[in-house]
Amino acid sequence: MKVKIEQKDFSQLLARSQNIVEKRNTMPILVNVLLEAKDNKLTLFSTDLEVSLTDSVDAEILEPGRSAVNAKSLFDIVKELPSGELQIETLENHWMKVTMGTSEFNIVGISPDEYPVFPTYNTDEFTQVESKIFTEMIEKTIYSVSNDETRYHLNGVFFEKLKGSENSCRMVATDGHRLSVIDRDFGDKLAGIGGQGVIIPRKGLNEIRKLIEGKDETFEMAVEGAQLIVRTGSTLLMIRLIEGKYPNYQQLIPQSLKQSIRVRKDELYSTLKRVSLLSNQKSKGVTFALSQGRMQVSSNNPEMGDAREELEIDYKGEDFKIGFNAKYILEALNSIGDETVTLEMNDQLSPGLVKPEADNNYTCVVMPMRI
Repeated sequence: MKVKIEQKDFSQLLARSQNIVEKRNTMPILVNVLLEAKDNKLTLFSTDLEVSLTDSVDAEILEPGRSAVNAKSLFDIVKELPSGELQIETLENHWMKVTMGTSEFNIVGISPDEYPVFPTYNTDEFTQVESKIFTEMIEKTIYSVSNDETRYHLNGVFFEKLKGSENSCRMVATDGHRLSVIDRDFGDKLAGIGGQGVIIPRKGLNEIRKLIEGKDETFEMAVEGAQLIVRTGSTLLMIRLIEGKYPNYQQLIPQSLKQSIRVRKDELYSTLKRVSLLSNQKSKGVTFALSQGRMQVSSNNPEMGDAREELEIDYKGEDFKIGFNAKYILEALNSIGDETVTLEMNDQLSPGLVKPEADNNYTCVVMPMRI
């Protein structure tokens, strides 16, 4: 393989692979990327066997061929080179030579035949999805995904088509302590997503977000078997879905709560940030004490001290207290763009809801803490 390519194009191509290649060395082969040169294109393949990416850029192909080298080493070299044309060439023993001007780098490679077989798909049923809508759905749920590896079916976001609708869908995430659920209309018939829904792993969602974030256009998405396929421009992302049954999350969403509070989001957020500084560093517990028109937020840590702060709120119910993990409330507030939020509760033993005042299609459920 011998290729001439612009430094900027090659650097951008390699950058997309950096978070996908396996860093834990469970399979040493996966720290590499596979490069294939043919038909005036340089195509890159990278995978960790869960998330796989392929992308290509225009290049001058002097000799077609394939090469597999360490993804990080190659990217670190290319991004430090000045702008302009560089040349990559495969040497004997699968080494790769990168040259530009007086600079020359020789990188140890591996046989491209050792690289894992890349996943393929056959479906042509793709849904056109607005990048903005899907990015918003990811940001409003991904913080609630569980980190507990033993509950692998909670290590992703549940994605399903809403019953009775051809083009509305829902994302749900929970770690057992809080839950986020958002509904949005795609405006296009959802292809390949059956009534059972699918579980998209966290890493796959992060890669989709990086691919589409900040873009106004649409991308294409489909589900085939145990894979989610995402296409945009020259980039193809294939994500292995999490197998297993997602819990009945509907049971976790309380209905018709008695206490309803309206409060300015920024005020509650900054108050919680300050008061939680003196909370228990592990549990992050804070207490909300509600009375007519006021809410006192307090924390207490015998080893550090205590803190309290009062907020003006729109509330006319009975006096009562409830405890929450401040981190969970802060992350829910951080995902809401509205100026005013609604908190709904029943009593100190029941879950509370955090919702944007103007959006009934997004809800955060937070379990209370014992106070």
